[in-house]
Amino acid sequence: MATVLIVDDEFGIAELLDAVLSDDGHTVATAANGRQGLARVAAHPPDLIFLDFMMPVMDGPAMLAALAGDPGTRAIPVVLMSSMPEETVRERAAGHAAFLRKPFRLKQVRDLVATLVATRDGDG
Repeated sequence: MATVLIVDDEFGIAELLDAVLSDDGHTVATAANGRQGLARVAAHPPDLIFLDFMMPVMDGPAMLAALAGDPGTRAIPVVLMSSMPEETVRERAAGHAAFLRKPFRLKQVRDLVATLVATRDGDG
């Protein structure tokens, strides 16, 4: 099982992802913006991050850039989430392992976690 950090200012989405992933046996932490997310990563580096694109204080692209700029965190896979099309998001953010379009299906989330955790563990 993995440690997953969910960084999203929409409480309902963070709560849903937390509930689903916790039920699946993962350890989950949440943050409401990129600045809180970076603090959580510094305190307890996760195996995987679900990161919202648009947030107050520090948005997804800024947090992604900060993670990529740090040798200790650049290998953590990041799933960038947005209701905008992936092409639009890709213009402003690079370096994410996967993209999850909102609204999403729970099966998509579970499949992404399984794939990215297996890849990181060297099983994929």
